[in-house]
Amino acid sequence: MNRINLICLGVQDMERSVKFYRDGLGFQTDETSDKPDIIFFNSSGTKLELYPLEELAKDIQADNPPVKNGFSGITLAYNAKSRDEVDQVMELAVKAGAVIAKEPVDVFWGGYSGYFQDPDGYYWEVAYGADFQFDSKDMLDFGPRK
Repeated sequence: MNRINLICLGVQDMERSVKFYRDGLGFQTDETSDKPDIIFFNSSGTKLELYPLEELAKDIQADNPPVKNGFSGITLAYNAKSRDEVDQVMELAVKAGAVIAKEPVDVFWGGYSGYFQDPDGYYWEVAYGADFQFDSKDMLDFGPRK
């Protein structure tokens, strides 16, 4: 069972979320309705990461970790191929209606990372690492380094 086919986000306002993801962030779908019963977006793929809950909450906001404010312990991530791309994606998210939870900064693991929240409060990390390698499907490749 080494596969994740779908990550489903429960949203409070379908129309608002469709506009955020499809129209604002540019996620691709064949759905044309602004208020469908359900929508599926096509993406290059998904990976699953496990990270200690308290540390993840501190990474989002060190002074006021959201774990004490109902943080669910899940984040979604977009891994960029440059620092500039991180900034561009964060700007795109804000234009789409996102709230910045953490401006992009140099982080302890040597990368550059920031967080935003979608209209339902789901946290997205946008990160770049000089050691990131991508396969032919734009999936992060965690295999042996060459």
